Amino acid sequence: MSEAPLWATALLPMTLAVAALGAASFDAVLSFAAARPRPRSPLEAAAAAGTPGREVLRLLVQQRRRTTAADVPLTRLGVVLLPVAAVLAAAVIPLGFRSVSDLADGIVWFNAMEALAWAAVWLAGWGPNSTLALIGGYRFLAQGLAYELPHMLAITTAALGAESLRVGEIVDTQTGLWFAVWMPVAFAIYLLSAMAMAFWGPFDQPAGRDVAGGAAAELSGVDRIVFLGGRWLLLTVAAAFSVPLFLGGGNGPLLPPWLWTVLKTAAVLAFLVWIRRKVPTLRMDRYMEVAWVVLTPLAILQALVVALVVLDR
Repeated sequence: MSEAPLWATALLPMTLAVAALGAASFDAVLSFAAARPRPRSPLEAAAAAGTPGREVLRLLVQQRRRTTAADVPLTRLGVVLLPVAAVLAAAVIPLGFRSVSDLADGIVWFNAMEALAWAAVWLAGWGPNSTLALIGGYRFLAQGLAYELPHMLAITTAALGAESLRVGEIVDTQTGLWFAVWMPVAFAIYLLSAMAMAFWGPFDQPAGRDVAGGAAAELSGVDRIVFLGGRWLLLTVAAAFSVPLFLGGGNGPLLPPWLWTVLKTAAVLAFLVWIRRKVPTLRMDRYMEVAWVVLTPLAILQALVVALVVLDR
């Protein structure tokens, strides 16, 4: 797999932003449909799809709040670091068979950028000098620690199947059979843990679906736009990375490789957005117990099975 030309590097953040906005619009339409079960006109659905854009405009003109004794530089660093980490993680994701940077250890790079997102959320919760925001930051750390191990094992299982840490070689290995077919447990664990890393769906307590308010409790105006936008970018990148890992990347009949990548990413992202409305938010201690007691042993078992298959080749 070759690297993309230099101009593609500049287009990467814009492409991710468009994809994240599309996912947010789809989520807004689903919310509208759930709230109004009566027959709806296309104009009403289109208006609902524009909800994220209107929210961005509202926050742009909102005055920034500042708590007492807040560490403003630290807060801004955490806010900005979240979307930056998501974009840097996307650098190793191929569009078709070309990525911005086909690193020899692309798997390690992606996982490291996700860890950087941990630091970003925690800084955003720590900086405002607010108890509720700090609770949200620590919640995300606890959640991330619980789901990072099965997440990492799922990613490295795909690397083990290809016998390489290079994302391009993982895609090339799937020319015949996608990894999702013969390592389905790793694929399912990856999607579940990816939602936890992006504090999405049943794992959204760090974002504040309760009285605590989450890590973004004290963020307002542009700061809130950047932080929540970074969350959508993180979810989009996590969905996109599942394509080269488990769904064959750009491999597919008839259509060009880049289009296969786009379609597969859109399907995974739509599924992650849709599943949010089907699975309720749980108490953190319950789904953290699932991560340690159920997902981690299953991920290890799946890795052992893949290792046996690789040794038998």
